[in-house]
Amino acid sequence: MEKTYDTLVSYVKAIQHLNQSSAAALLILQDNRIVFEQYDGFHSNHDTKVVDVNSMFNVASARKSYLGLAIAYVLFEGKIRHLDDLVSDYFDECDADTFRGTTIRHVVTHSHGLNRDEAGVVFREFEAGKGWAYRGVNVEIVTDLFKRLYGYDFTHLLRERVFRPMGLSRTEWATDAAPSLVKVVDDPDEEASYKLYPFDDGMGSNLHSTAREFAAWGNLHLNNGRHHGVQIVPEEVIRIATSIQSPAYPNSTFPTNGLFWYVQGEPKAWSELGEAVPAGSYQILGNTGPLLLVIPAYRAVVVRMYNKRYNYGGDRYLDYLREFSDLAAETVRSTNDPMP
Repeated sequence: MEKTYDTLVSYVKAIQHLNQSSAAALLILQDNRIVFEQYDGFHSNHDTKVVDVNSMFNVASARKSYLGLAIAYVLFEGKIRHLDDLVSDYFDECDADTFRGTTIRHVVTHSHGLNRDEAGVVFREFEAGKGWAYRGVNVEIVTDLFKRLYGYDFTHLLRERVFRPMGLSRTEWATDAAPSLVKVVDDPDEEASYKLYPFDDGMGSNLHSTAREFAAWGNLHLNNGRHHGVQIVPEEVIRIATSIQSPAYPNSTFPTNGLFWYVQGEPKAWSELGEAVPAGSYQILGNTGPLLLVIPAYRAVVVRMYNKRYNYGGDRYLDYLREFSDLAAETVRSTNDPMP
């Protein structure tokens, strides 16, 4: 059975080497059990601590899937009326011209068209719903929206309603250096850092998790909110977060998203998901390499972890992401096929 995963393991190792990541992990969970797990490397480029099951990686932008679940709760619990509510309905201080026509749907699907200049002023790049661009201003908006509606950070909701009931003890927003934390390599010739963002950025950054608990997070979604048979999260909350929520685009190459997740409908040229990935699958990625791919058609969750800032491939990084997702999907499909 181990040979089934050889090609995928070799691919992960090759990108680890090319991108000069000091650490890597690959974990595959299928039918609620770990079927493959491998760790490689060290906690940093200047460290001899070996990566293992207790190593906690900074998942970087993959934390958006956690924020996405929190926003799904906002809708489920009636704190907002609809994803098509205008952002300006909840932010009186918004500049009316800049935010005109921008809905919550737009900000959670990267179709909002907003950006910040060097002075921190929000400006419009394109009309809301007419384009797609990955910008950080939307995370600021929805993080602030949640706090305004609930009176506390979204991280508190996740700890109390999800992490604690699931028994997740190695998924946390770490603010102090600890032996379990894998450092983030920026320049391989310089000492790595355990933090990727300033801790006071107010957006739930520096979320760390082990490969096993990252996979458990994906499996919670795969099982429609159930963990070990117990309904931890309402099924409708999961559906909201992982269904395609993108507006109808004029450009057919734009990817489709749920609440931040990339969700596979028809394969798209700008998507992180390759053509071999079945419809209904969804994926989230961090710019240090952590990747979580959920494939409901094969009852599978695939986790890949690195610790090198910026994904390998430069302008072609999407090609490598699609290659990985295709290879991962084909690997778990082969184990899902009935024996002859």
